[in-house]
Amino acid sequence: MRIALFITCVNDTLYPRTGKAVVRLLSRLGHRVEFPEAQTCCGQMHLNTGYRDDAERLARGFVRTFAGYDAVVVPSGSCAGMIREYYPKLVGDDGPPVYELTEFLVDVLGVTDVGAYFPHRVTYHPTCHSLRMLGLGDRPYRLLSQVRGLDLAELPGAAECCGFGGTFALKNPDVSAAMCADKVGHVLETGAEVLAAADNSCLMHIGGTLDRQRTGVRVLHIAEILASTEEAPA
Repeated sequence: MRIALFITCVNDTLYPRTGKAVVRLLSRLGHRVEFPEAQTCCGQMHLNTGYRDDAERLARGFVRTFAGYDAVVVPSGSCAGMIREYYPKLVGDDGPPVYELTEFLVDVLGVTDVGAYFPHRVTYHPTCHSLRMLGLGDRPYRLLSQVRGLDLAELPGAAECCGFGGTFALKNPDVSAAMCADKVGHVLETGAEVLAAADNSCLMHIGGTLDRQRTGVRVLHIAEILASTEEAPA
C-alpha cells in the first residue's frame, strides 16, 4: 500500500512534531510513509472566506500531487473533512482515498492497540469537523483506551464547540473566548494532565487559555500520544 502524509498548513508551520509522530507511528506498524513535497494548503480557509477560485486551484493541486497513492493520511479532522466534503463540489473529483489518522488506523489497518505507552491522565476533545463532518465516533477513544498506562477521563460537554472555528475566532472574539472558557472549565473538571484532540488548531485555541490560566494542563495531538512508547515518550 502506497501511503502519503498530508501534513496540513497548521501542522507544517506550527506543529511539525505531529507529522513526525504520524510517520513514526505508521512506521512502527510496518508501513512506509511518503511525503510529497509539492503539497500545499487544502484550501479550507480560502473557501471559508469566499475565495472560491483560490480554493479550487489548491484542490486541483492536491489531486495532482497525491494521484496514485492508495491512501492519504491527514492528522486533521478539519482538513480531511474539507477534502472529502468539498473537493467533489469544487473540482468534480475527490482524488485519492483520504483518511483522518484515527479512521485510517481503525478502519483501514484494523488496529486499535498500536503499542503505545503514555502513563498520564488524558481527556479527549472531539473537534467539530471530526465529530460532525467525518463522523469519527468512538475511533479515537478505542485507540486511546488501548494505550498502556493511560487513564482516559470522560470530558463533560465533549460535543460542544471550543469556539475556534477558524475565522470565527477572529470575527467573533468575545463569543469565541466565552466558548473556550466553558471548554477549559470542563477540561479542568476531569483532573486530566493532558488534553488530546485530532486537530491542532482547536488545541492551539484551548491550549492558549489553559496556559494563560496557568492550569498546568498540556495539549497534545492524538498522534503524539499514539506514537509514544517507553523508549520515545511524548
